[in-house]
Formats: sequence, structure tokens, C-alpha cells
Amino acid sequence: METKNINRITTAFINDKSPVMDLIHDDLIASGVDVSFRSDNVLDGSNQLSSLRTLPDICIIDLDFFDKGIMKQLRELRNQYPTLKLIAHSDMDDEKIIRELAELGISKYVLIGNDMKKAIDGVVND
Repeated sequence: METKNINRITTAFINDKSPVMDLIHDDLIASGVDVSFRSDNVLDGSNQLSSLRTLPDICIIDLDFFDKGIMKQLRELRNQYPTLKLIAHSDMDDEKIIRELAELGISKYVLIGNDMKKAIDGVVND
């Protein structure tokens, strides 16, 4: 599947300075994606979102499931920005977690190693 409209998409990144997310970020920038901001955690990301005049098309969140409060933080982010399309990114391939993310209204779940550009294109074109 070829990505067609990715260069007109705005994104935000919420992550914990992951080298994998750095590579994804750099690859998306090289593809023409406009990155509104990067933040280190959900609280900082929420604060940065609130300062924007226009929300990005997509917010990519690198999930750290070692942080026991991550699901609560995602719920709060979803409640604060119910129309924001969220792509969760992680190395956890656990059906229970994926089901819980779907119930939260996460638009897409991308495992490390999968193509983020295709995931973004799929979310935008849904």
C-alpha cells in the first residue's frame, strides 16, 4: 500500500525520547509530514496541545507500559481531546492491552517495526 496524502498531515509526538521514535520522527519529516511538537510525556503533550490554535491531524504516542498510570493518562487525554486521532506505538503485543486501547478510542495501534507512514495514511483516510 502506497502512502499518498502523508505530506499534508500534521502530527504531534508524545514519547520518552526513544531512539526508535527519533528514527520514525526523522523519517516522517523527510517524507514531508509537519510535526507540531514533540513532548516527553502525556502531561507535557496535553499542555502543548492546549497551546495550539489548531490541533494536529494525528498524535503519535509511544506507550511505556512500565508506567502503571499510562492508561489513566490516555483516558484523560482522550477526554480532553475527544476528536484527536491517536496512534499508539509500543512493543507490547498483548490482546488485553490492544482491546483496552480500542475501548479508549485509539485510532490505531502500531507495533515497533511496523510502517508508521502506512498507519498514518490509514487513519487519515478512514
